[in-house]
Amino acid sequence: MRHMPLHLSPLAVALWLASSPSQAVELQPQVITANPLGNAQLAAPSTVLEGDALLQQQQGSLGETLNKQPGVASTWFGPGASRPVIRGLDGDRIRILRNGVGALDASSLSYDHAVPLDPVTVERVEIVRGPAALLYGGNAIGGVVNTFDNRIPDSPIEGIHGAGELRYGGADTTRSSAGKLEAGNGAFALHLDANSRQFNDLRIPGYARSSKVRDADEPGGKHRLENSDGRQDGGAIGGAYHWDHGYAGLSYSRYDSNYGSVAEPGVRLDMQQDHYGFASELRDLDGPFSSVKIDAGYTDYQHREIESGEVHTTFKNKGYEARIEARHQPLGPVEGVIGAQVSRNEFSALGEEAFVPHTDTDSLALFLLEQWQATERLNLSLGARLEHTRVDPDAKGNATFAGADSASSFNAFSLSSGAVYQLDPVWSLAANLGYTERAPTFYELYANGAHVATGAYEIGDPNLNKEKAISTDLALRFDNGTHKGSVGVFYSHFRNYIGLIGTGNLREGHDHDHDDHDHDHDHDHEHGDIPEYAYQGVRARFYGIEAQDRWQLLENRYGSFALELSGDYTRAKNLDSGEPLPRIAPLRLNSGLVWTLDRWQARVDVQHAASQHRKPANETSTDGYTTLGASVGYRFDIGHSEWLAFVRGENLTDQTVRYASSILRDIAPAPGRSVQVGLRTSF
Repeated sequence: MRHMPLHLSPLAVALWLASSPSQAVELQPQVITANPLGNAQLAAPSTVLEGDALLQQQQGSLGETLNKQPGVASTWFGPGASRPVIRGLDGDRIRILRNGVGALDASSLSYDHAVPLDPVTVERVEIVRGPAALLYGGNAIGGVVNTFDNRIPDSPIEGIHGAGELRYGGADTTRSSAGKLEAGNGAFALHLDANSRQFNDLRIPGYARSSKVRDADEPGGKHRLENSDGRQDGGAIGGAYHWDHGYAGLSYSRYDSNYGSVAEPGVRLDMQQDHYGFASELRDLDGPFSSVKIDAGYTDYQHREIESGEVHTTFKNKGYEARIEARHQPLGPVEGVIGAQVSRNEFSALGEEAFVPHTDTDSLALFLLEQWQATERLNLSLGARLEHTRVDPDAKGNATFAGADSASSFNAFSLSSGAVYQLDPVWSLAANLGYTERAPTFYELYANGAHVATGAYEIGDPNLNKEKAISTDLALRFDNGTHKGSVGVFYSHFRNYIGLIGTGNLREGHDHDHDDHDHDHDHDHEHGDIPEYAYQGVRARFYGIEAQDRWQLLENRYGSFALELSGDYTRAKNLDSGEPLPRIAPLRLNSGLVWTLDRWQARVDVQHAASQHRKPANETSTDGYTTLGASVGYRFDIGHSEWLAFVRGENLTDQTVRYASSILRDIAPAPGRSVQVGLRTSF
C-alpha cells in the first residue's frame, strides 16, 4: 500500500494524488467557500478546481482560467485583463476573494482593468454560483470566486517542502516561472513564493477586427493583436503559529504588472498592489461558541494608464476588509454560525480619463447561517444578512463631479434558504431560494465622463435605489461510481437591475478612434462624439441551465478512460424595454476524453459555442465556433522529488473565436492555434 507523505503543501499533495489515478478518483474535495459548517454537500451550485483539474485549465488571467466551467464566461479584454462572468452577471455582482477576504482593486470598474492575480500562484479555486451574498456581501449577488494560496499556512508543516513550475509557448509566447517554499517544525510555519510571466502580442487567425466593423480601406491588424503584450511579477511571504486548538498568521504579497490595452494602441497599464493578510482560528472553545475564525486584509492598489510615455490617468484604491465567524454550540438539532464583516475602501482617479470622483465607501454587516439535519436524508439551511453601506464622494474641486456633493447610505437585507435531499445512495436533489439586495457602487452613482474602455460616455445617478433580486435554482445530482455530475436550472428576477442603458444621445469624448467598440458604429467618432449611456434601474430576468458529467468509460491494461461533459445556456432580458441584456454567452458545450496509464496522462477536448444573436439593438452578434484542444503529460521521480512534464495544444484548428461576453468581441478575438510546454515539480 502506498502511503501519502505527511505535511506536504496542497500543491504537492495534489500532484502526489494525481500520480495514482484510482486514489485521485476517490478524492472528494469539500467546498470551503460559503460552507462554514463543513457540509459534505453544499446546497448552492459550486465547483472546486485544484490539482490536475486546475493545471489543465490554467491561463494567464482568472477569467480565462475559469472560462470553461459551467455557467462561467470571460470578459476577455486581451491576454492582459479578463474577469469571470457568472450566469450573465459581471462587474460588481461577482465577488472575487483571496483566502475568503476581498482584495481591493479596480477590476469591476472597467473591463481593461486586470484582476491583480496570477493564477499560477493559486492552489485551489472555488466557484459558488448564484446569490452567495449571505456571507460575503450584496455584491456577491451573482456568485463568488474564492482563490486559496496557503500564504498563511492553516495547518502545521514539518520539514521543508516546495514546488516549482516553468512554462513556455502559447499564442502569446508566454515565458513563466513560479516557485514556492514552505518550512516548519510543527508549530511555526513559513511560506515563500515568487512568480514571473512575460508574454508577446497575441497570435490570432485572420484580422483582429471582425467583418462587421472592418473598413475595406483600413482593415487593421492581421494575425497579431496589436499592443497585447505584457508582464506580471509577484511574490509573497507569510507565516503562522499553530497550537493544539488553533493558529494565527500574517502574510504580505506584492503584485506588479504592465500590459497593453488592446482597445487603445499605444496605451499601457502599469499596475501595482500590496496586500497584507491576517488569519486566525480558535477551536474547541468552551462557552456559547465552539470556534471562532478571523480573516482580515489591507490592500494598497494603484495603476497608471500611460500613453506615449506620459501618465494620463492614475487610479488608486486602498482599504481593508475584516470578517469574523463564530460557530455556536448546537441548539438541539440546529447548528450555525454568526458573524460580522467590516470594510472600507478609498478610491480615487486623477487625470484626463477620470470619469468617477474620489469616493470613500464604508460597509458594516452582520450575518448568520443556520442548518438543521431534519432527517437522515434531508438537510435544511437558512441564512440572513443585514448590511449598511455609506458611499461618500468628493469632487476635489473638479467641476465634472459638482453634482457628487453628498453621501448616500443604504441598508441592504438578504435572506436565503437551501435544502439538500438524498433520494437514494446515487441521486440527490438540491434547491435554493434567496432574496438579495445590493447597494449601488460609487461608479453607478457618480460616474460622469468618457469611458474609453467601453467606448461610451457614462453617467451615474445619485438617486439610484438598491438592486433587488429573487433567485432560485434546482439541481439533480448523481454519483454511481460510473457517472458523477449534475443537471440544474436557475432563475433570477431583478426588480431594480442597475444597467448601463443607452440614451440615444451623443457626447463629446476624448480624441481617440473608438469606432471599434460594439456600440453604434455609425456615430462619427472622428470628431470625438461617443454614445451616451446612463446607469438606470430596470426590471430584468435571468434564467438558464447548467449540466456536467464525468463518465468513467472503462479501465483495463490499456489504461483508464473517462469522458467529461458539460454545458450551459443563459438567457437575460431587460423587461422594461423588451430587449435582451448585453454580453450574454450563448449555448456552450464541452467534452473531454481523458486517458491515464501508469505515469502517462492525456486528454482531447472539443468546445462548441453557438452563435449569439440575442442582443440589444446597439450591439453586434457573434458567430458560433468549435475548437479542438489536446494535452499529454508524463510523471517521473528524481530522488525525493516528483516531476510532471506536459505539452498542451489549444484551438488546434485555428478557429476565429469571438466571445459574446466580451465588449471587445469585434476587435479582440480569442487566441489562435497554440502549443505550450511546461514542467512542474514538488518535493
